[in-house]
Amino acid sequence: MRPTPGAFIRMGLLLLFAVILQVSAFSQMGLAGGHVDVVVLAVAATAYFAGSIPGSAAGFAAGFLLDLATGATMGASSLVLTAVGYGVGRFREVRDPSHGLLPVLVTAAATAGWVVSFAIVSFMLDVGATVSALVIRDMVITVILNSLLALPVFAGIRRLLRPALTTDPLELRRRRRAPQATGPLGLRGLEI
Repeated sequence: MRPTPGAFIRMGLLLLFAVILQVSAFSQMGLAGGHVDVVVLAVAATAYFAGSIPGSAAGFAAGFLLDLATGATMGASSLVLTAVGYGVGRFREVRDPSHGLLPVLVTAAATAGWVVSFAIVSFMLDVGATVSALVIRDMVITVILNSLLALPVFAGIRRLLRPALTTDPLELRRRRRAPQATGPLGLRGLEI
């Protein structure tokens, strides 16, 4: 997928709304020790539908806005969300999944990657950090809560971004001209 200028505007407004919603509402609401992390959901859904490069750009922008809004260490959220956005987008580009419940698994993996990586980066940057066993429980609950919200969030973001994303014409031509899988197993798909 190739994003159009309208897609950049839609993604920017979506990420700004997700950061505002996260900082103003969801970060204060705790459910069984965990909390819903809407920013990770928005970045994962954007990367899932737009690809790895727009996904990493969305992760960086959302992380930067999140760091500015919360006053946290600048760059920590940006670094981790950039990696999450790239990873989800790359998974989509390589695998081309078609199962309807895959957003739940993608969200679980993205949220787990986010909470673990952000904890590691925060622990490395903070000299007086303390570690407790309750942190692991909170991480698991956050992954579960985000996974429960995955399907409606992904459906809404798909509806928002789908009209603005176009398919690259060169990619369509390559798909039409792709040779059928013939020959030895080790050489299938190679154009000689």
